[in-house]
Amino acid sequence: MIRHLLAGLLLLVALGAGQPAAADGGASARERFEAMSEEQRQSLREAYRRFKALPEAEQARLRQRLQRFRSLPAERQQEIRAQFQTFRRLPPRERTAILDSYRRYQGFSPERRAELRQAFGRMMRLGPQEREQFLQKLQRWRSLSPLQRDALRERIRQRRGR
Repeated sequence: MIRHLLAGLLLLVALGAGQPAAADGGASARERFEAMSEEQRQSLREAYRRFKALPEAEQARLRQRLQRFRSLPAERQQEIRAQFQTFRRLPPRERTAILDSYRRYQGFSPERRAELRQAFGRMMRLGPQEREQFLQKLQRWRSLSPLQRDALRERIRQRRGR
């Protein structure tokens, strides 16, 4: 978890703490650092301290990600910064839940991840009423005991002819 947050924090802080790039695009690292608030500078110092404490292989991986980020179009970089800022504003419990889900997702096979992306895409295309119905069904599912869930799965399999 710390590594993922650190990677994002490093990206954000190193790139001006979520601020758009200078209009001239030619500001040096020193100039960008001096333009930061003291809080941003302290965050950058702390992120750098954590970065240097990582194993060299992890540092290299983060440098590569930063280089890949910097190669993105400016609009996409700003979208990513905005997403990270939104994530940072979430309550700690929600951030933890998201990171836990992400860790589980990373452990799945490529095929399973593709299935999940497709299911997510279908969910995003649902209208408001359909989405509400789905969420109600999900809530009912969560309230079932493991035995009730197994029985329901079996009934569905039988209906589908499996």
